[in-house]
Amino acid sequence: MWRDWVRGFEIEPSLYAADFADLGSQIKQLLAAGARVFHFDVGDGRFVEPVTMGPIVLRSIAPLIHGGGGAADCHLMVVEPQKHFRQIAEAGGDSVTFHLEACDEPQQAIAAARALGLGVGVAFNPETSVDRALAAAQGVDLVNCMSIHPGYSGQEFMPEALPRIVALRGGLPDHVLVQVDGGIEEENARVVREAGAALLVAGTSIFHHADIGAAYRNLYETSALEMTEP
Repeated sequence: MWRDWVRGFEIEPSLYAADFADLGSQIKQLLAAGARVFHFDVGDGRFVEPVTMGPIVLRSIAPLIHGGGGAADCHLMVVEPQKHFRQIAEAGGDSVTFHLEACDEPQQAIAAARALGLGVGVAFNPETSVDRALAAAQGVDLVNCMSIHPGYSGQEFMPEALPRIVALRGGLPDHVLVQVDGGIEEENARVVREAGAALLVAGTSIFHHADIGAAYRNLYETSALEMTEP
């Protein structure tokens, strides 16, 4: 599933940073610019302070994303994430990523996502060890190394995430993708790729530009590594 979506690497526009008065139009612009995987953040006001988007919003935009050949990657910043998997699947989500800090039985959650036909990933916060993430990663498509504290868009990238990304990539099987979420911009995208990330989540560095399609393309080109791209 994920290997069919990823063209060597992907910049994932984070819809949390979008203009919600113009969400459909912005998705169309990004699809036209080449975006294929869209990052959809769900915050419950408990695991993270903000209450963000949910299945109702996802249901309205999933047909647009799918119609343009894209996929909806849903990042669940929620307690008891497994309870939300079915709603996400029914609303058109393609993959769910849950936080290790919010799930006592990650293998059960991974199996539950698979049973619903979803891709699945695990995320871990800056305070959580890479070893814990590696231990929980059996059977996943991706591991999300948070490079900010989750909850709010627009935070700066934490440079201490770089050695964590390197360690994560070195400890995972080749088929499991490393995702990095938080503070990705043109100034750091390439070094994050060089550290081993294949999925770069970008919010304000795309949506806080007048031409979001051009911002996406610039970030994609900045992130490209000639030695590894097909």
